[in-house]
Amino acid sequence: MSEHIVRQTRQKDAIREALSGNDEFISAQDLHRKLEDEGVHIGLATVYRQLNALVESGSADTVRLDGQQLYRLCGDDGHHHHLVCTSCGKTVEIDPPSEDWLRGIAKKHGFIIESHTVEVFGLCPDCQRERRSHEEA
Repeated sequence: MSEHIVRQTRQKDAIREALSGNDEFISAQDLHRKLEDEGVHIGLATVYRQLNALVESGSADTVRLDGQQLYRLCGDDGHHHHLVCTSCGKTVEIDPPSEDWLRGIAKKHGFIIESHTVEVFGLCPDCQRERRSHEEA
């Protein structure tokens, strides 16, 4: 039996460090810009490669929003889902729906569940207030 060894690299450490200081999802381009601004010289392709490796290992989450792939370090609390603000990017981890509900929906439509992700997109309370204040002005 062969063991898959994940190598720690300077680039991976820099990306993990930058993500750990950010609670919201962030694009690879924005993360690359942040790293460059901090004096970390790393190629954009390397950022994408390392982010995808973090997702594959289960260390990072990814969502697609407005045609862009966004990334965020996972919490250590196991399987979870997210509420994501479409305006500011604020993210809240939420409990997953029940397995019974998921199996029932799948069965109703003739599917067998192999895996699932649930991401809920909307406006956080701050962005709702800001939108209302702009509408009232």
